[in-house]
Amino acid sequence: MEKIIVEGGHLLQGTVRVNGAKNSAVALLPAAILADSTVTIDGLPNISDVNTLNSILEDIGAKIVRDSNQKVHIDPSSIVSIPIPNGKVKKLRASYYFMGAMLGKFKRAAIGLPGGCYLGPRPIDQHIKGFEALGAKVTNEKGAIYLHAEKLKGARIYLDVVSVGATINIMLAAVLAEGKTTIENAAKEPEIIDVATLLTNMGAKIKGVGTDIIRIEGVKNLNGCRHTIIPDRIEAGTYVIAAAAQGKEVIIDNVIPEHLESLLAKLREMGVSIEQSDEQLLITTKKNLQSVDIKTLVYPGFPTDLQQPFTSLLTKAEGTSVVTDTIYAARLKHIDELRRMNAKIKVEGGSAIISGPIQLEGALVKASDLRAGASLVIAGLMANGMTEITGVEHIERGYENMTEKLVNLGARIRRETMSDEEVKQLDTKI
Repeated sequence: MEKIIVEGGHLLQGTVRVNGAKNSAVALLPAAILADSTVTIDGLPNISDVNTLNSILEDIGAKIVRDSNQKVHIDPSSIVSIPIPNGKVKKLRASYYFMGAMLGKFKRAAIGLPGGCYLGPRPIDQHIKGFEALGAKVTNEKGAIYLHAEKLKGARIYLDVVSVGATINIMLAAVLAEGKTTIENAAKEPEIIDVATLLTNMGAKIKGVGTDIIRIEGVKNLNGCRHTIIPDRIEAGTYVIAAAAQGKEVIIDNVIPEHLESLLAKLREMGVSIEQSDEQLLITTKKNLQSVDIKTLVYPGFPTDLQQPFTSLLTKAEGTSVVTDTIYAARLKHIDELRRMNAKIKVEGGSAIISGPIQLEGALVKASDLRAGASLVIAGLMANGMTEITGVEHIERGYENMTEKLVNLGARIRRETMSDEEVKQLDTKI
């Protein structure tokens, strides 16, 4: 096991390049199952979630060739419809995309209930509702989901809640179904557009992606293609927040600014200077930042994945800020850790109330999930003294080479292997 050690107080300056989008990659890889020939995906981030999905693809018969860390060729022609290995499924929530892909390809699938970071209840009822509308019979036996259909037929599906996962999963199942499928109240995230672009390049007929009504006309088969993944707006947003918190002049490269409008608007409101071009953002910060309130919403609202990093930044702002997460109410586990670092934060209902400005102090803290880990790294950059962060495996799920990228910007940050005694102490706390 490893830990991250941050020596706070050093200003960030330079350029950081953003990788391909994690939340696209985890859907694009299962989508490749639907093709009859090789699919090449460029720009994949080298993160543990991607490695786990590649491993699952190989387990079910796919032939995978990696040209480099970021390019993969997936030959799905020898994939067989077998139950997805349960141990790997539990490592990440997005493994549920194999349900829609396997159902679309083979008209049957068996997969354990997905895992990933615990952020409170994250039901898959809307996914199942969609599969059943297309003609599948869905059963839950001993913690696994079994799907079976004689044939899939297009249907009109209204999502009761806007869900990225359900929107993508239903798309995956519907592209090879007979007839027309309409998904109403669909999610609009850029990652959904990215998946639809891949499927369209494979020969699928999809219209309306990026709006709340998606129309799909089923086709008989899909072919292989080459696809380049979009930049990761959450990774980009994390480095934008880090630059606002502890930067002098930082350029964020390989970013689509339109994907971050809700974040950039709030940062400008705080007093952060942001210059943007087609693929870059230049972040410069004034000393006195103003407090703001944020409420997470589905895209194009403020992303729930950036709420935790943004909370760390707000400890530096003058006045009182209120952070409300309407997507995942349980996404507040980083608050206790920030309090250990001298933050003045109280939780009332589903909101965190942050009083600032406050000078954070280095402490021993633990990342409980992926974005909590990012928030603690940012807090460590701002803090006096040394901060030690455990739970590094969560950070690795979504950020490639985070410590190296921050070192290149001038941060004093490193990874160390934990001693047996430290691991034992950590185990007794859990």
